[in-house]
Amino acid sequence: MTDKRIVLTTAGSEEEARTMAKHLVEKRLAACVNIVPRVISIYRWQGKVDEASEWLLIMKTTEGAFAGVRAAISELHSYELPECVCLKIEDGSPTYLEWIADSVGGD
Repeated sequence: MTDKRIVLTTAGSEEEARTMAKHLVEKRLAACVNIVPRVISIYRWQGKVDEASEWLLIMKTTEGAFAGVRAAISELHSYELPECVCLKIEDGSPTYLEWIADSVGGD
């Protein structure tokens, strides 16, 4: 078990996805953010099934930085209820996990 985390969210546009990703990396809240373009989301919202084309953000961060990631998503997101799901990284390449630690937090 590590203190590293994967955080998922979606954005309604490429511009919004890039804005969030750059903010998170520049503020050292995430080591890296992958943007997967044009995922199709089918979901229930306000009592009906809807569909949207979205951009998926996959963020690599730490347990200690997650509260800041969640706050930034809430602040920067255009959605009334943005997705923010945090998954534990159980194990991984030691050098990659060290890079995440070195890239998140600090100055």
